[in-house]
Amino acid sequence: MSKATKVKAAVIEQVADLSMRLAQRHLAEYGATRSRHDFTQRQLMSCLILRAYLNTTYRGVLEVLAVSQSLRQCLGLQEKLPHYTTLQKFSSRSQVVAIAQKIVATIGQSVLAQKPDGQDAAMDGTGLAHTAASDYFRHRSGRRIRGWVKVSVMVLCGSLLPLALVVDAKPTNDCMHGQALIRQAQQQAIPPDRLYADAGYDAEAIHRRCREEWGVVSVIQPVQRRADGQRGGHWRAKMSPEYLRQNQYQRRWAVESFFSGLKRTMGSTLRARHPQQKLAEAALRVLAYALRR
Repeated sequence: MSKATKVKAAVIEQVADLSMRLAQRHLAEYGATRSRHDFTQRQLMSCLILRAYLNTTYRGVLEVLAVSQSLRQCLGLQEKLPHYTTLQKFSSRSQVVAIAQKIVATIGQSVLAQKPDGQDAAMDGTGLAHTAASDYFRHRSGRRIRGWVKVSVMVLCGSLLPLALVVDAKPTNDCMHGQALIRQAQQQAIPPDRLYADAGYDAEAIHRRCREEWGVVSVIQPVQRRADGQRGGHWRAKMSPEYLRQNQYQRRWAVESFFSGLKRTMGSTLRARHPQQKLAEAALRVLAYALRR
């Protein structure tokens, strides 16, 4: 086995081990008292996280487990592997996305706890396609351009680890996702010092929620909406170019770096076809990338 192969195998085992440990905090051992109890919920969740990390199918991740004794040992699956339909049905549960969001929040809070002062965050959204065919190809071939799953995250600028996560089955206004991200982050004990966002999140309501309810300085690129050049709203009026420079608005690019690494590592195309499974796969890709880091 080459050195590169050993390193790759070690990273996969690290993702599996962290998945098992973090999922234990948020999942009961079994979904029902009268189930067969063949596999725990965190084992199934960890298999889905590995599938997202490896960017493979349900059968594909089971094939990887079948040939790797050390990986099966990390998941406690030495004697028996689940059927691929078991993973498919588990990913259709609505709780999968919620559990992924809680684990993401746990990761972000652990980073904030190590250095509670001087941490900044940035939020933005991106899309994961339903098919590998490009929009240009579908347009030239006369096919209808379908939608994509929108993924919005709030990441810590220093570590590039996520603090909050929102997924949606269709394109959604940034301000709606921004409110949801802030709401998730508000539930945590330690807030960042500043929150950076681009012009898609320019709304007085987001500024007020950050500054007056959360105690975080919001730094958001304003949109010019009035002909006289003025910006409405108490906090929006403060977002001048000088204010943005003084508050290091360029740090917002941390979230762009996160999305770039996510798509280069795991691809930008989802394999799932069922709507709920698409949401689960998108959320688990963000989680798997965070565990890899």
